[in-house]
Amino acid sequence: MTTLPSEVDVAIIGAGAAGLGAAHALKQFNLSCIVLEARDRIGGRGYTIAPAPGILFDVGCGWLHSADKNSFVAIAAQLNIEIDKSHPPWREQSFGDIFPPRERAEFIEALDAFFDRLEEAATSGRDSAANLYLEPGNRWNPMIDAISTYINGSELDRVSVIDVQAYEDTGVNWRVRHGYGALMAAYGAPCPLALNCAVTLIDHSARRVRIETSLGTLEAGKVIVTVPTNLIADETIRFSPALPEKVDAARGLPLGVDEKVMLALDEPEALPEDGNLRGPTMRSAMGTYHLRPFGQACIEGFFGGRFALGLEEAGNGALAAQAIDEIAGFLGNDFRRKLRPLAESRWSHDPFARGSYSHALPGHAGKRAVLAAPVDGRLFFAGEATSPNFFSTAHGARDSGERAAKEVMAALGML
Repeated sequence: MTTLPSEVDVAIIGAGAAGLGAAHALKQFNLSCIVLEARDRIGGRGYTIAPAPGILFDVGCGWLHSADKNSFVAIAAQLNIEIDKSHPPWREQSFGDIFPPRERAEFIEALDAFFDRLEEAATSGRDSAANLYLEPGNRWNPMIDAISTYINGSELDRVSVIDVQAYEDTGVNWRVRHGYGALMAAYGAPCPLALNCAVTLIDHSARRVRIETSLGTLEAGKVIVTVPTNLIADETIRFSPALPEKVDAARGLPLGVDEKVMLALDEPEALPEDGNLRGPTMRSAMGTYHLRPFGQACIEGFFGGRFALGLEEAGNGALAAQAIDEIAGFLGNDFRRKLRPLAESRWSHDPFARGSYSHALPGHAGKRAVLAAPVDGRLFFAGEATSPNFFSTAHGARDSGERAAKEVMAALGML
């Protein structure tokens, strides 16, 4: 769609997983609806590309976390999209002798003990910073901090204990064989969309809500806002009258930084399919590597937190250079000639994301419910940051969109 309708019953802002979930949930009702998307594509932080022949790269989300409770699993089945149920390599022995089994076992023991202490602290109701529960002097503390950057997009000093424990992880993690982003694109294809349509103002001062966009202005009876928290916190999208409680909640739920890089691999038979590569690096500034995902001739690297942000701010190619240096340090300098940069993410510099996924700052775990609460029966809020237990995931975002759509229908007396 290149032109906007002048008015609709329901406007959905954002065509990521949450917006698409809301649009699908509203399809069964006789309402006019449109999804306004600032990008030229749908999927939000779910995005699959093919940077080289025979290689697919999920630039954003790549795993169906808690797959036994993940609503995208059933959606994939309905769309005849293949799900791969292979065991993920995260906790497996690292390739080669880089991370010896004894040290690996010590690290896992320290990591599990840390999470046990977090659980005990959260049960007491103390919403403090998670780094306070690291064992003083434990040699594995920097690597535990690195794990937090992969999980939360942030180091432990900026992560709420209660929020960490609220996350529901069933331990079942599957993948979409042809890309999570491709699944979301297929899921969103039937939805009524306006692409390249950036929303700047939501004016809810009158009976109907006026929405100013880069394609013009439209009015809606109800609006579902699904944009990332950083856009609300920075007031890139403004509300009139202002909604300071929403801005405050969004600021307490910032998007952390996780970045990915894809490297082409010559002579791939030298490495195992779906292997893990990580060294006993006693620092939080470290990457972790997925060797030959789906048997492809490539290595996928992952960086988180302040380290990832610094690499991203260093410019294009910095993530790949760091990954190649680190892999060569593990496997020998001769391995450099086998690696070639293909693609990398830059989510914190993406103007429509400004980060990867949300975490609650210490003392702000309750802000997820604040952000999710409707306003005046006309403004409704969804997105992964509003999910009470599956935040930071695509299915948590999708389910929140469905929840917001049900709130709209209830407000209209249609449920």
